[in-house]
Amino acid sequence: MIQSDMTVLFEVDHPAYAEIRDVLSDFAELEKSPEHVHTYRMTPLSLWNAASAGRTIDQIIQLFHKYSKFDIAPNVIQEIRAQFDRFGILRLEKEDDRLYLISRDPAVLQDVFRFKSMKPFVREWPADDRVEVEARDRGRLKQELIRIGYPVQDLAGYTSGAPLDFSLRETTLKGQPFSLREYQKQAVDSFYAGGSSRGGSGVLVLPCGAGKTVIGIAAASEIGAETLILTSSVTAARQWISEILDKTSITSDQIGEYSGKHKEIRPITVATYQIVSHRKSKEDTFTHLALFEQRDWGLIIYDEVHLLPAPVFRVTADIQARRRLGLTATLIREDGREADVFTLIGPKKYDVPWKELEHSGWIATASCLEIRVSLSGQERVAYAAAEARVQARLAAEAGQKLDIVRALIEKHRADQILIIGQYISQLNALQALIDAPMITGKTPMKKRDELYERFRSGEIHCLIVSKVANFAIDLPDANVAIQISGQFGSRQEEAQRLGRILRPKAKGVQAYFYSLVTKNTKEQDFAMNRQRFLTEQGYAYHILEAGDFEDPETAQIDAQKVVSLVTYRNKKERRGVK
Repeated sequence: MIQSDMTVLFEVDHPAYAEIRDVLSDFAELEKSPEHVHTYRMTPLSLWNAASAGRTIDQIIQLFHKYSKFDIAPNVIQEIRAQFDRFGILRLEKEDDRLYLISRDPAVLQDVFRFKSMKPFVREWPADDRVEVEARDRGRLKQELIRIGYPVQDLAGYTSGAPLDFSLRETTLKGQPFSLREYQKQAVDSFYAGGSSRGGSGVLVLPCGAGKTVIGIAAASEIGAETLILTSSVTAARQWISEILDKTSITSDQIGEYSGKHKEIRPITVATYQIVSHRKSKEDTFTHLALFEQRDWGLIIYDEVHLLPAPVFRVTADIQARRRLGLTATLIREDGREADVFTLIGPKKYDVPWKELEHSGWIATASCLEIRVSLSGQERVAYAAAEARVQARLAAEAGQKLDIVRALIEKHRADQILIIGQYISQLNALQALIDAPMITGKTPMKKRDELYERFRSGEIHCLIVSKVANFAIDLPDANVAIQISGQFGSRQEEAQRLGRILRPKAKGVQAYFYSLVTKNTKEQDFAMNRQRFLTEQGYAYHILEAGDFEDPETAQIDAQKVVSLVTYRNKKERRGVK
């Protein structure tokens, strides 16, 4: 059902579901994927993605006429044509080592270069239909053009990079059979596009636990060139290195870690966003951005591309001649820079609904539950008198949450439990109660790795983690996550935290995601926004009241002890708050 607001309602039970989905996902973004009816939306970005991938207007219209239950509003077809025309009307091409911005309609070039911000890009105007621009301005030119509403079809090609021939193993070093899953092959193919200028830059969107690291490794093998991999943490970097050694013919002397502790630059180099964007002060230069030019990289992989920091955006604008692959579970950025990801990394090339992979058994089946707690009388008084930002924290640290955590630990005694929170003082109070090991930003890397390994082995079954564990932590047996506080209304963080427990479990073990929320406070409003992305992916949050959930015999905590622990505050964190 194609609606005039550019949304498409799609019945999952349709006998041609797979055929329609494969075409529809090329030009529309999945907004909601509940059990029976998926909702897609056609946006300028999604239609530009389709044009970039070679989809035609006729294919879209034929699909609509063949399957739509009702007549299509004329404005829908007009808008699709307008956006397709807008994408293809400007393109970047190389001729004799010169870079040209070319238009099939010279009037558009005249309109574009009336903008004052566009004039510095002109090197020469050799003909009405083309403008010569500096190759070094390739990225910034595309950024400015999309800002004024003209995405560029970049057909200028890529440098090959220094060759690095390696292959995927059929049996891992651990002795396990290994091959790409069908959707992983499709993701690699959609990015590489047979090595043509239409491939080589783009973003692949898959849920946590679906094997994005394997897809990145397979793409690097397909290209066969030296590769720079950027990821979110040292732990994630070491997981990449371990996976590459385990699943490819790469040897340990061919791969290096570039982090705060190690500065190894090798044919495959894995670095963190933190190190490449590090500088001593706001006035100093970024010390390690030169890494992007240290070797003749044939591919740069941006893991967790939604976290890309501003300095890496800037340097990426300067290296548009290198192939670029973005990997992420969600393209949501809290800073709204999705268009910059589209422009500088590339268009979205592959996306798959989370529930589809769950039904296929590639990620774990997860139940999402929200447990609503209440503020105590003393806490309500403090909340009412506090400023807005302080109110958010007071709600997040409600004392009754500790009762619920104790009850949940008791309920899941046979499971592997992650307890995730935002505030260190709250985590300290919880650790004092349950005596579980804890990882925060101040935990030394060696200690983190030791605790993660003990958790993986089952030696410990409950681990408290701060937001440092939001991203790229491989804990395959974790099947219970208890979120006691978060970063305001961050949909991105909610998706990542659920992702900690989505890796497939042995014997179909169920995963549980609990979110503890203080009712009738700002935290309840934040929770509704945080859950929106997962609801769009088909996950339903079941609401429970704390009073209905607690087991008085196993969950009761001395009230005075709770108050004393929860009201304990680090002075630096809570300056001015009593």
